[in-house]
Amino acid sequence: MSLSPAADRAIPTGLEPGLRARMTAAAMPLSAPAGAVLFHPGDPCRGFVMVGTGTVRVDLIAEDGHALLLYRVATGEACLLTTACLFSGEAYAAEGRAETAVEGLLLPQPAFDTLVAESAAFRRFVLAGFGARIAALMARIEALSFRSVDRRLAEVLLARGTKEVAATQAELAVEVGTAREVVTRRLNALAREGLVVLGRGTVALRDLAALRGLAEGS
Repeated sequence: MSLSPAADRAIPTGLEPGLRARMTAAAMPLSAPAGAVLFHPGDPCRGFVMVGTGTVRVDLIAEDGHALLLYRVATGEACLLTTACLFSGEAYAAEGRAETAVEGLLLPQPAFDTLVAESAAFRRFVLAGFGARIAALMARIEALSFRSVDRRLAEVLLARGTKEVAATQAELAVEVGTAREVVTRRLNALAREGLVVLGRGTVALRDLAALRGLAEGS
Protein backbone atom coordinates (compact mmCIF):
# COMPACT_ATOMS: atom_id res chain seq x y z
CA MET A 1 0.00 0.00 0.00
CA SER A 2 1.29 3.46 -0.89
CA LEU A 3 0.82 5.96 1.94
CA SER A 4 0.21 9.67 1.72
CA PRO A 5 3.02 11.79 3.22
CA ALA A 6 0.78 12.64 6.18
CA ALA A 7 -0.09 9.01 6.89
CA ASP A 8 3.54 7.98 6.42
CA ARG A 9 4.56 10.35 9.24
CA ALA A 10 2.37 8.35 11.63
CA ILE A 11 4.74 5.37 11.52
CA PRO A 12 7.37 5.62 14.29
CA THR A 13 11.05 5.79 13.47
CA GLY A 14 13.70 3.43 14.80
CA LEU A 15 11.87 0.21 13.95
CA GLU A 16 13.59 -3.07 13.11
CA PRO A 17 14.36 -3.69 9.41
CA GLY A 18 11.27 -4.85 7.58
CA LEU A 19 8.87 -3.82 10.34
CA ARG A 20 7.90 -0.58 8.65
CA ALA A 21 6.88 -2.54 5.56
CA ARG A 22 4.82 -4.92 7.72
CA MET A 23 3.03 -2.02 9.37
CA THR A 24 2.36 -0.36 6.04
CA ALA A 25 0.90 -3.57 4.67
CA ALA A 26 -1.32 -4.19 7.71
CA ALA A 27 -2.51 -0.65 8.45
CA MET A 28 -5.51 1.14 6.99
CA PRO A 29 -5.47 4.85 6.11
CA LEU A 30 -7.41 7.03 8.53
CA SER A 31 -8.82 10.37 7.41
CA ALA A 32 -11.37 12.61 9.12
CA PRO A 33 -12.49 16.23 8.64
CA ALA A 34 -12.44 18.72 11.51
CA GLY A 35 -15.33 18.07 13.86
CA ALA A 36 -15.79 14.40 12.98
CA VAL A 37 -16.35 12.07 15.94
CA LEU A 38 -13.85 9.20 15.79
CA PHE A 39 -15.28 7.23 18.72
CA HIS A 40 -18.10 7.52 21.26
CA PRO A 41 -18.31 6.22 24.84
CA GLY A 42 -19.21 2.54 24.67
CA ASP A 43 -17.74 1.98 21.20
CA PRO A 44 -15.41 -0.99 20.78
CA CYS A 45 -11.83 -0.23 19.80
CA ARG A 46 -11.14 -1.15 16.16
CA GLY A 47 -7.36 -0.84 16.32
CA PHE A 48 -4.32 1.23 17.21
CA VAL A 49 -4.61 4.79 15.91
CA MET A 50 -1.46 6.71 14.94
CA VAL A 51 -1.86 10.39 14.02
CA GLY A 52 0.24 11.59 11.07
CA THR A 53 -1.12 15.13 10.91
CA GLY A 54 -3.80 17.06 12.77
CA THR A 55 -5.12 16.97 16.32
CA VAL A 56 -7.67 14.76 18.06
CA ARG A 57 -9.25 15.86 21.33
CA VAL A 58 -10.54 13.34 23.84
CA ASP A 59 -13.38 14.50 26.10
CA LEU A 60 -15.19 12.92 29.03
CA ILE A 61 -18.92 13.40 28.44
CA ALA A 62 -21.23 13.86 31.44
CA GLU A 63 -24.81 12.60 31.57
CA ASP A 64 -26.09 16.14 31.03
CA GLY A 65 -23.98 16.47 27.88
CA HIS A 66 -21.25 18.67 29.31
CA ALA A 67 -17.75 17.83 28.11
CA LEU A 68 -14.44 17.84 30.00
CA LEU A 69 -11.23 17.88 27.99
CA LEU A 70 -8.93 15.02 29.05
CA TYR A 71 -6.09 15.39 26.55
CA ARG A 72 -5.19 15.94 22.92
CA VAL A 73 -3.44 13.60 20.49
CA ALA A 74 -1.12 15.41 18.09
CA THR A 75 1.11 14.45 15.16
CA GLY A 76 3.28 11.43 15.92
CA GLU A 77 1.32 10.49 19.03
CA ALA A 78 -1.04 7.67 19.92
CA CYS A 79 -4.26 7.81 21.95
CA LEU A 80 -4.04 6.73 25.61
CA LEU A 81 -7.60 5.39 25.73
CA THR A 82 -7.17 3.48 22.49
CA THR A 83 -4.04 1.75 23.81
CA ALA A 84 -5.74 0.97 27.13
CA CYS A 85 -8.79 -0.46 25.34
CA LEU A 86 -6.63 -2.66 23.14
CA PHE A 87 -4.78 -4.10 26.12
CA SER A 88 -7.86 -4.52 28.33
CA GLY A 89 -10.53 -5.40 25.80
CA GLU A 90 -12.80 -2.70 27.25
CA ALA A 91 -14.91 -0.22 25.27
CA TYR A 92 -14.12 3.47 25.02
CA ALA A 93 -15.12 5.53 28.07
CA ALA A 94 -14.79 8.95 26.40
CA GLU A 95 -15.31 10.70 23.07
CA GLY A 96 -12.62 11.32 20.47
CA ARG A 97 -13.19 14.14 18.00
CA ALA A 98 -11.01 15.51 15.21
CA GLU A 99 -10.20 19.04 16.32
CA THR A 100 -8.60 19.71 12.93
CA ALA A 101 -8.53 17.65 9.76
CA VAL A 102 -6.73 14.43 10.66
CA GLU A 103 -4.78 11.89 8.64
CA GLY A 104 -3.06 8.85 10.01
CA LEU A 105 -3.17 5.08 10.21
CA LEU A 106 -5.33 2.49 11.92
CA LEU A 107 -3.49 -0.72 12.79
CA PRO A 108 -6.12 -3.47 13.33
CA GLN A 109 -5.95 -5.25 16.68
CA PRO A 110 -4.62 -8.61 15.36
CA ALA A 111 -1.68 -6.83 13.71
CA PHE A 112 -1.19 -4.65 16.80
CA ASP A 113 -1.08 -7.70 19.09
CA THR A 114 1.43 -9.43 16.82
CA LEU A 115 3.74 -6.44 16.58
CA VAL A 116 3.66 -5.80 20.33
CA ALA A 117 4.63 -9.44 20.92
CA GLU A 118 7.33 -9.61 18.23
CA SER A 119 8.92 -6.16 18.00
CA ALA A 120 10.81 -4.64 20.92
CA ALA A 121 11.02 -1.27 19.12
CA PHE A 122 7.27 -1.13 18.45
CA ARG A 123 6.58 -2.24 22.03
CA ARG A 124 8.80 0.57 23.35
CA PHE A 125 6.98 3.07 21.12
CA VAL A 126 3.57 1.95 22.40
CA LEU A 127 4.56 1.89 26.08
CA ALA A 128 6.52 5.16 25.91
CA GLY A 129 3.51 6.88 24.35
CA PHE A 130 1.23 5.31 26.94
CA GLY A 131 3.46 6.54 29.76
CA ALA A 132 3.69 10.07 28.33
CA ARG A 133 -0.07 10.34 27.97
CA ILE A 134 -0.59 9.04 31.53
CA ALA A 135 1.78 11.76 32.79
CA ALA A 136 -0.09 14.41 30.79
CA LEU A 137 -3.43 13.18 32.11
CA MET A 138 -2.12 13.26 35.70
CA ALA A 139 -0.97 16.85 35.13
CA ARG A 140 -4.44 17.68 33.83
CA ILE A 141 -6.06 16.14 36.92
CA GLU A 142 -3.65 18.06 39.15
CA ALA A 143 -4.55 21.32 37.42
CA LEU A 144 -8.28 20.69 37.72
CA SER A 145 -7.99 19.68 41.37
CA PHE A 146 -5.57 22.20 42.79
CA ARG A 147 -5.39 25.27 40.53
CA SER A 148 -7.89 28.10 40.63
CA VAL A 149 -10.27 28.76 37.74
CA ASP A 150 -8.51 32.07 37.07
CA ARG A 151 -5.15 30.36 36.77
CA ARG A 152 -6.46 27.63 34.48
CA LEU A 153 -8.28 30.20 32.35
CA ALA A 154 -5.10 32.27 31.96
CA GLU A 155 -3.17 29.13 31.00
CA VAL A 156 -5.73 28.23 28.34
CA LEU A 157 -5.76 31.74 26.86
CA LEU A 158 -1.97 31.95 26.71
CA ALA A 159 -1.58 28.43 25.31
CA ARG A 160 -3.08 29.51 21.98
CA GLY A 161 0.05 31.59 21.30
CA THR A 162 -1.89 34.49 19.81
CA LYS A 163 -3.07 37.86 21.12
CA GLU A 164 -6.63 37.18 19.94
CA VAL A 165 -8.14 33.85 20.96
CA ALA A 166 -10.95 32.65 18.69
CA ALA A 167 -13.12 30.56 21.00
CA THR A 168 -16.59 30.75 22.49
CA GLN A 169 -17.01 30.88 26.23
CA ALA A 170 -18.55 27.40 26.09
CA GLU A 171 -15.43 26.07 24.33
CA LEU A 172 -13.18 27.75 26.88
CA ALA A 173 -15.23 26.20 29.68
CA VAL A 174 -14.49 22.72 28.32
CA GLU A 175 -10.77 23.54 28.23
CA VAL A 176 -10.77 25.04 31.71
CA GLY A 177 -12.88 22.25 33.16
CA THR A 178 -15.75 24.26 34.62
CA ALA A 179 -19.21 25.57 33.75
CA ARG A 180 -19.69 28.17 31.03
CA GLU A 181 -21.30 30.53 33.53
CA VAL A 182 -18.15 30.43 35.67
CA VAL A 183 -15.95 31.22 32.67
CA THR A 184 -18.26 34.10 31.73
CA ARG A 185 -17.94 35.62 35.20
CA ARG A 186 -14.17 35.25 35.30
CA LEU A 187 -13.70 36.68 31.79
CA ASN A 188 -15.84 39.67 32.72
CA ALA A 189 -13.67 40.19 35.79
CA LEU A 190 -10.49 40.02 33.69
CA ALA A 191 -12.03 42.49 31.25
CA ARG A 192 -12.84 44.92 34.05
CA GLU A 193 -9.21 44.69 35.19
CA GLY A 194 -8.01 45.48 31.66
CA LEU A 195 -6.34 42.12 31.05
CA VAL A 196 -8.61 41.13 28.15
CA VAL A 197 -11.19 42.59 25.78
CA LEU A 198 -14.18 40.41 25.01
CA GLY A 199 -15.70 40.15 21.55
CA ARG A 200 -18.21 37.87 19.87
CA GLY A 201 -16.47 34.50 19.96
CA THR A 202 -13.09 36.11 20.66
CA VAL A 203 -10.94 37.14 23.60
CA ALA A 204 -8.24 39.73 22.90
CA LEU A 205 -5.31 39.54 25.30
CA ARG A 206 -4.29 43.04 26.37
CA ASP A 207 -1.98 42.56 29.39
CA LEU A 208 0.18 39.53 28.66
CA ALA A 209 2.47 40.10 31.64
CA ALA A 210 -0.45 40.09 34.07
CA LEU A 211 -1.94 37.00 32.43
CA ARG A 212 1.40 35.17 32.64
CA GLY A 213 1.63 36.06 36.31
CA LEU A 214 -1.88 34.73 36.84
CA ALA A 215 -1.04 31.53 34.98
CA GLU A 216 2.06 31.05 37.13
CA GLY A 217 0.03 31.48 40.30
CA SER A 218 1.59 34.78 41.32
